[in-house]
Amino acid sequence: MKKNIKWLVIILLLLTGIVVFWQYPKLNLISGFAAKNTASTLYISGRSLNSLEAYDHNVPLVKLASSSYDQKEKSALANVFGLMEREAICRDGLGCVLTNGKIDPRVYSQIPARDQKEITLPYPFGHLPPQDTLYENVDYPALETALDHVFADTVKTRTALVLYKGNLIAERYAEGFNKDTPILGWSMTKSVLATLFGILEFQGKINVEDKVDLPSWKNDERKAINLNHLLRMQSGLAWDEDYSGISDVTRMLFMESNMAASQAAKEKIANPTEIWNYSSGTSNLLSGLLRNTFTNYQNYLNFPYKALIDKIGMHSMLIETDLAGNFVGSSYGWANTRDWAKFGQLYLQMGEWNGEQLFHPEWVAYITTPTVESDGVYGAHFWLNAGGKFPDVPRDMFSANGYQGQHVFIIPSRDLVVVRTGLAEAPHFDTNTFLSEILAAIP
Repeated sequence: MKKNIKWLVIILLLLTGIVVFWQYPKLNLISGFAAKNTASTLYISGRSLNSLEAYDHNVPLVKLASSSYDQKEKSALANVFGLMEREAICRDGLGCVLTNGKIDPRVYSQIPARDQKEITLPYPFGHLPPQDTLYENVDYPALETALDHVFADTVKTRTALVLYKGNLIAERYAEGFNKDTPILGWSMTKSVLATLFGILEFQGKINVEDKVDLPSWKNDERKAINLNHLLRMQSGLAWDEDYSGISDVTRMLFMESNMAASQAAKEKIANPTEIWNYSSGTSNLLSGLLRNTFTNYQNYLNFPYKALIDKIGMHSMLIETDLAGNFVGSSYGWANTRDWAKFGQLYLQMGEWNGEQLFHPEWVAYITTPTVESDGVYGAHFWLNAGGKFPDVPRDMFSANGYQGQHVFIIPSRDLVVVRTGLAEAPHFDTNTFLSEILAAIP
C-alpha cells in the first residue's frame, strides 16, 4: 500500500511538473492580466477586490492568479501559485500600466489637461438630470421586459441604457454598478480612437488617404499602406488576434512597453485591401501615428479630451497609456454607461454637439461603409449590420464593440442609441434578441 501511494505521489508530481512546464509561459500573461485588471478596476471604477475576483477573474486560467492592491501606493501585484509575479501601477490622468520591470518617470510627469466644467443642459447633452419625456409610441412595460431578459443571471449584463430621439427612456444597473460607475470598454476604445482621426480630418490636418510615415517602412513594400487601410484593418500586415494563449495581441497588451510598435514591426503578408484581418495592434499603431501629428507630447495627451471627450461632457472617460506614453487605443478606454451613450448620440447626430460640428457628417458614411473582405460586418473601426448578421435589426445599425459584450449600438433609422455592458458575449448575450425586443417596444 505504501509503495502504491509513493508511486501515486511521484506520478502526480510528474504530471504537475509537466503541466507547469507546458503552461509556464502563459503564467506571465495570466498574472499580467490579473495585476493590470486589478489595478485599473479598483483605481478607476472604485470597485472592491472581492467583487473583482468573484466575477471578473472567475474565469479559466485567470482565476488561478492571486491578486493584491495597495491603496496608498496605487499599485497591484498578482502571481500564479507564487510564480511570475507582475506589478501594475496607477497614475493620475493616465490610468494603470504593467511596469514590465522598468519605469520611466519622465513619462509620468505630464498628464492630460481636462476641462470638466458642468454643462447646464439635461442629459445627454449636459450634466443636469434627464428630462421626463414620455412618448406615446413607446411601450414602456415591453421595454422593461426587454431589460428583464437581458439582466437574467445567465446573460451576465451589468448595465443597459436606451436613448430615443435624444432622450433617456430606459436604464438599469446590476448590483454594485450605477450611472457613475466607469466601465472598461475594451475594443469600444477603437471606435473612440477612429473618431479622433475624423476630427483631425475635419480640422484639415490629415487625410485618410495619407500614406503612413514610418522610417522603418520607407524602403520596403509597407510604404504603400495608408491611414484608410489601417482604419479598415486591411493593411495586409501579419497579426494574430488570439486571446487563448501567447499571441501577438496578448504579448502586446501584457508584455510590451511600447504598444504602438507591435504592429509596425510585422511583415507584409498581402497587399493592402486583399485581406481583412482584425488587429488590436493596428489600433495601437494608429495611436502612435496620432502622437506623431503633434509637435509635443502634451498636445497629444490633451487632444482626445479637448477635441472630443470633454467637449461632449464625457467627463468620466479615461484612456490609459502604455509605458511609452501612448494611449492604448485598442483596449483601455473607461467611461460610465451614460457617457458611452453620449458617444453614440454624437454619431446619431452626424458629429454635431450642442451647435458645434466636431467631424464631417460624411465621416459617418465613411466609417459605416463596409470594408472589402469583411462580409459586411466591419467599416472603419466600427462594426456593422450591413450584411444582415442580426436579421431582426435594421441594416443601418453600427456599433462600437468590446470584449465580453461591451456595446454602443447606433440605429439611425430608429433614432436609437443602446448601450449594453457585461461579462458575456454570444451565446449568453444575444444581440439580435436584445435589440429586436427594444425595437418592438418602440414601433
